[in-house]
Amino acid sequence: MNRVYKTRRGFTLVEIVLVIAIIVLLAAVIGLSISGLISKGNEGSASIHAERESLKANNAEKDSKFVAAGY
Repeated sequence: MNRVYKTRRGFTLVEIVLVIAIIVLLAAVIGLSISGLISKGNEGSASIHAERESLKANNAEKDSKFVAAGY
């Protein structure tokens, strides 16, 4: 009596669930990293904006002194 074994193709449910769990875990780690980088960028942008405004005020003060001196 010869037995004929059918070859199984495809993935089991456990394998699919594990792959999905790994993908979700990686997405969460990447998402947290990106959100941290975005917040650092926003803080840097705010400090650059404050510095720019400070320089504008300083230059306006210097320009008014030059105008008053007749330059």
